[in-house]
Amino acid sequence: MAHDAGSQEALLHWLALHLVPGLGPGGAFKLIGKLGTPQNIFHASVSELGACGVRPAVAQSIVSGVSFEEAAAEAGRARAAGAEIVTLHDPRYPEALKEIYDPPILLYVRGRTELLRSFQVAVVGSRRPTPYGESVAAKLSGELAAAGLVITSGMARGIDTAAHRGALRVGGDTIAVLGCGVEVVYPSESRKLAAEIVSRGLIVSEFPMGSPAYPQNFPIRNRIISGLSAGVMVVEGAQYSGSLITARLAMDQGREVFAVPGSVLSKLSWGPNLLIKQGAALVQEWKDVVEALPTPVRRMIFEALQERLAAAASAGAETSGAGSASVREAAADPGSLLQGQLLNRLRVETSTHIDELMETMNGHSTSEIIAALTELELVGQIRQLPGKNYVRTL
Repeated sequence: MAHDAGSQEALLHWLALHLVPGLGPGGAFKLIGKLGTPQNIFHASVSELGACGVRPAVAQSIVSGVSFEEAAAEAGRARAAGAEIVTLHDPRYPEALKEIYDPPILLYVRGRTELLRSFQVAVVGSRRPTPYGESVAAKLSGELAAAGLVITSGMARGIDTAAHRGALRVGGDTIAVLGCGVEVVYPSESRKLAAEIVSRGLIVSEFPMGSPAYPQNFPIRNRIISGLSAGVMVVEGAQYSGSLITARLAMDQGREVFAVPGSVLSKLSWGPNLLIKQGAALVQEWKDVVEALPTPVRRMIFEALQERLAAAASAGAETSGAGSASVREAAADPGSLLQGQLLNRLRVETSTHIDELMETMNGHSTSEIIAALTELELVGQIRQLPGKNYVRTL
């Protein structure tokens, strides 16, 4: 939070604007667009505010400065809870969120604020998922987090919780966007998960400190989940579920929408299956998500995987000497070790069929080999030809 007197005063103006009764995030954002800063807004007259489209009663509230006392108390509550306040003009405020129709003018955050401006994929779904949905959400979230993406969700029961846990399990990053105050744990059984996200990830809310988890808050917070993210993946959701609202918001915001298909006999598959019918990308594996993301995100993942391969190679070189087949095999990471073994068996001039690779790679399962080939293909080290044949690239 701001420390010098000038920035502290500016923060109080932001908080006061945020807390004006009846203004709302959309109204506050429009006023910032027209008048520039909260200070300018509070110095404006009732008629000037009226010319900006503000209703008379709301304009009167602004001019009276009635919300400043509450703003000072709110700043104290945030400090006491270890929360920071990131305003629309703060360099930490996510650029992606500024692009939506009605971005919040400020965010309350607890944890690693640097994650706000990272590449994120939202994972959402039913609060009462099937075991299939829960395991798929955790698996895909873990794989996407391992590839370097931040997993964003709402910390609700079910799919949200599985997504956060899947990311944390692999040492990845995750953001929880709440429909209550940033220090309020909802649902209450998520206390341990919330503490882990604060220490290793980030908790975000636009709702004032201490706000209860009112049902009407959740559709409002869903626009932030989708707004922060490059894409939204839906894993299970009934016909009128909140996850479908998030997917619709994502479409309106120009984000990618992904859906994990499910059984036509399950009510919880209705939502994702409908989204696929309407053009959402069908997800069978994490690579399906990465391939549809914007070029800068794919480049980031590509570079991170390249670094992992380079680190594995250099780790091997220290123990075996460069150039030998065992250079990559000495790497500590089992995934990188397998990738190195596959690279050593592939040629630039002739293709090798996947069955031949399976026969020679003893001790590795089919899924491990396919995953390693996918990673190598993603970073451009190999190419897949028709008929499941592979060649090394130059």
